[in-house]
Amino acid sequence: MPTVVGVRLRFSKTLWFDPAGSTPSVGELVVLETERGTEIGTVVQPVHEVEADSLPAALKPLVRVADEQDRGHLDELAVKEREALTEFRRLATEHKLDMKPVDVEYLFGGDKIVFYFSADERVDFRDLVRELATLFKARIDMRQVGVRDEARRVGGVGHCGQQLCCARFGGEFQPVSIRMAKEQDLPLNPLKISGLCGRLMCCLRYEYDAYRDFKQRAPKKGALIETPNGGAKVTELNTPRETVRIRLEDGSSLTVPLAKMECAKGTGCPCAVGREAIDSLTGGRALAQLVTEASESRAALAPEVQEPDGRRRRRRKPGGGGSGQQASAAQTKEPASDARGRRTKRTKQAASQTAQAEKGATAKADEGQRSRRRRRRGTGGGGASEGPAAS
Repeated sequence: MPTVVGVRLRFSKTLWFDPAGSTPSVGELVVLETERGTEIGTVVQPVHEVEADSLPAALKPLVRVADEQDRGHLDELAVKEREALTEFRRLATEHKLDMKPVDVEYLFGGDKIVFYFSADERVDFRDLVRELATLFKARIDMRQVGVRDEARRVGGVGHCGQQLCCARFGGEFQPVSIRMAKEQDLPLNPLKISGLCGRLMCCLRYEYDAYRDFKQRAPKKGALIETPNGGAKVTELNTPRETVRIRLEDGSSLTVPLAKMECAKGTGCPCAVGREAIDSLTGGRALAQLVTEASESRAALAPEVQEPDGRRRRRRKPGGGGSGQQASAAQTKEPASDARGRRTKRTKQAASQTAQAEKGATAKADEGQRSRRRRRRGTGGGGASEGPAAS
């Protein structure tokens, strides 16, 4: 069987090459010959044997493992690529071409430059190619890429806060459909299930098979389940944990692993939960006992939940606060006589403040009436004195 090594090029998927007697380790840079010329790539698969029928064509040879001189040359090419991208954008603007320059790649041999761009339609770039060849003195190759390839080359951060999957994992793009989002119960909001490229996120495919397999084995949401205490209804499915949450007739809920569910009709469907499964989930106590304990705990907690609301409502009224103040006195562990004395004092203070406010309002109203009388008296006197002078 032939021996191959898997190498990933810069803007390509993993390809097989002939190791030519060398044994590079995973992660090392290697120089190799391709159809485009001399290139450099990263080893992602160690040297291994494959079937002869799986080889697509004759393997290209691996030249050598990259040394310090090769790494230095690679850094020089990276500087040239940034400068060439700036010129590429300038010339595309001068020629008024409807294209978006994305990236520039110098082949390791230095005799060929690949310019990547994105465009909605075909672009006539013949004049641009002639100017680029004159400027860089090398063979020019123009490659139009799609929006997903553009996102892979530019890079970025996705909704999850991690690097884009297309840039981190590489490989070929797999088709992604809206059915995958529906299968995973995701909101069908384009802003939440679309990536930076505007297409459906690549990660929708990663867990699609797990969700589909679990939902094929689990009961559907809303299905009826038989339990020792009567019927129950499926309310929630948890795919990562492979559990099913059911609601009983009395309103209580129980989470059951799918592996503990069984079929009651002999058809293989998980439509029942046996007594042993209930005992293992509840620690040996009966399901009815758990329901009774839950009801008693809810009834015991109900006054405590309502008490703070009532206390806040009574505090808004001056002089009130019977039950709320008693609860406050009990919380601070003070005698009832001290709490009663403070309550009487607060009541007196509130009554005094109310009386002072009413007294001030009455005095202000009397003062206003007196001022209005003075103004009316002054207005009438002025009119009588002016009458004889006018005549």
